[in-house]
Amino acid sequence: MSEEQNKIKLRVYRTNYSNDYSPRFDEYDIAVKRWTTVLDALLDAKAYSDSSIAIRYSCRMASCGSCGMKINGKPRLACYTKISELNSHTIVCEPLANFPRIRDLVTDFSQFFAHHKKIEPYVHNENVPTEVSNNDDLVEFKQTPEEVDKYLQFSYCIKCGLCYSACPTVATDAKFPGPQALSQAYRYMADNRDDGEKKRFKIIDERHGIWRCHFAGSCSNVCPKGVDPALGIQLLKGHLMGVSKHDKKIARVRTKEE
Repeated sequence: MSEEQNKIKLRVYRTNYSNDYSPRFDEYDIAVKRWTTVLDALLDAKAYSDSSIAIRYSCRMASCGSCGMKINGKPRLACYTKISELNSHTIVCEPLANFPRIRDLVTDFSQFFAHHKKIEPYVHNENVPTEVSNNDDLVEFKQTPEEVDKYLQFSYCIKCGLCYSACPTVATDAKFPGPQALSQAYRYMADNRDDGEKKRFKIIDERHGIWRCHFAGSCSNVCPKGVDPALGIQLLKGHLMGVSKHDKKIARVRTKEE
C-alpha cells in the first residue's frame, strides 16, 4: 500500500445473539499509516464512528491472545496484523470460527479452555528433588539446554485460539480436544520433569481424542508465535504408539510366564 493510498474500508461483522439480531456487516472508512494494525483500525472505528462495536483485546503486543479474529478469511491476531501487509483496501473482520459467538467479534472460549484444562497442563512429579543433607529442603530441578529444547517451542503458546479456529476436525467434532490442548499434552510429555504421561494418554487416547487429527496442518499455519501444533500432535501419536506396543509386549511376556 503506497503512502497516497491511505484510506481503507473496514467491514465488521455485527450481531448480538442475546437479542437475536440478524448478522450483518457494517462498513467504516478508516485513515491508515504504514504501521496501522487491524486493531488500531477497529479502535478508531469504535472511538469515532460506532461505539457499540464489540471487540476483545488487552496487551496490544501479541502476548495475551485476546484479539484473535478472522481477518480477510484467515484467523489472525488483530494487534499483530498490519493493514499494509494485507495488500487490500478492504479489510473484513469476522469472529473466529469453531467458537460460539456472543456479540460482533467476541466469541466464547469456555469450551476451548475446558479442553486445555482437561489434559492437566502442569508438571506432574511425585519425586521432587531435595537436598541430601535435609530432605525437607526443596532444590531446583535443573535441565540441560538439550532437555529444554525438546518442549521449548510449545511453551510459547498464548492460548489465542487461532489454531482451534483453523482446525477442520474441531469444526466437525466439538469433543475433539483441538490442536492447542494436544500440543500442550506433548509439551509436558517431552518435559523430563513430568511423569504424568500415562494419565494424559488415557485422556487423549479415545474415539474423540488424538486419532481424530488428520494432519491438515492448518493449526501450524496460523500460529502467531511460531508454534507447530501439528508437529507436536504427530510426535505425541508416535510416542503413544510406542508406549502401547511396549505395554503389549510386557503383557505378552507376563502371559507366557503365567
